[in-house]
Amino acid sequence: MIRKWIVIPLLLVSTLFGAVYTMDTWIPFLQDLKPEVELVIDKGTRKEVITTLVAQLNANYVFPEKAKQMETALLQHLRDGKYDGITDGETFAKQLTEDLRQVSRDLHMAVRSSPEPVPYDRAMPPPPASKVEWEQRTPFARRMLLNLGLAMGKIGAVKVDHLEANIGYLQLREFPPPFIMADRYPAAMDKLADTDGLIVDLRDNRGGSPATVALLVSYFVDQRTRVNDLWDRTSGVTTQQWTSEKLEGKLYGGKKPVVILVGPDTKSAGEDFAYTMQAMKRATLIGAPTWGGAHPSRPFRLSEYFMAWIPSARSISPITHTNWEGVGVQPDIPATQDKALAMAQELLQRRLAAR
Repeated sequence: MIRKWIVIPLLLVSTLFGAVYTMDTWIPFLQDLKPEVELVIDKGTRKEVITTLVAQLNANYVFPEKAKQMETALLQHLRDGKYDGITDGETFAKQLTEDLRQVSRDLHMAVRSSPEPVPYDRAMPPPPASKVEWEQRTPFARRMLLNLGLAMGKIGAVKVDHLEANIGYLQLREFPPPFIMADRYPAAMDKLADTDGLIVDLRDNRGGSPATVALLVSYFVDQRTRVNDLWDRTSGVTTQQWTSEKLEGKLYGGKKPVVILVGPDTKSAGEDFAYTMQAMKRATLIGAPTWGGAHPSRPFRLSEYFMAWIPSARSISPITHTNWEGVGVQPDIPATQDKALAMAQELLQRRLAAR
């Protein structure tokens, strides 16, 4: 394999925050800063990537029977020579992603080429519990990249506004790890606590951390509440996500009306928040069906310059005992994306007037 460097690479997506549970939050940001790197591959690299990918799928994909189906498809494509003419690493990764999704219909499934050597799986730690922990184990250059992303509004952006009739507006474009949002959610909720109703806009939310979803839900309940369960196939362990009892900032509470705007670009953790609030009957959803990804993924090494994001877990609502995988979160009130906000305002105004 030959690598042609045009500029110095920035970093591996998997090590921005450790093995984060979804790639969707970070890929768009990193693409904005993406170095121009050409990764030239040969037959040996293609075979190595596919062989390792098949093994990782069978060991870790959330549905073993579906992993076998993907194995069959990939090996057949390899025998048929489908990949023989591909010499560009990024093109190869995109083709593998397309072929995997064709079988699995799982939107969290992806193969990525990397401008830097991919660490072995054992070197991919779980997400840090605090900013201090993250700083201790993260090289200076990567800390600077995070700070750049925060400054550019590419990560952790929170938009707060006050609309007519004392209605609050909260726009969230992702759910970064809790240590990033630990001061941003309190600041936002302090500004919104005195409103009579709230609109949470998730129409362009690209996902993030399930733990951050639980953190935000905490501001909208009056008692400790079980938010979601995550079953991990690799470990066989089910982890319960609960709201936090100790929070900074003012609580919105469990009684004032909340409307959530959703659409096809509401993804992953954004769907998690909307689905949870809807199942708890804590919010009304307005908009269109969401993206449809409920299987959190994490990175696995395939070769020196390739990695796969494999969905190894399932979100399971303790209320519905299922999730939104493949179907999306369904709105309570259908609306086109350009009319959803106005409809939400009208709905809240009617509810507030009826009190």
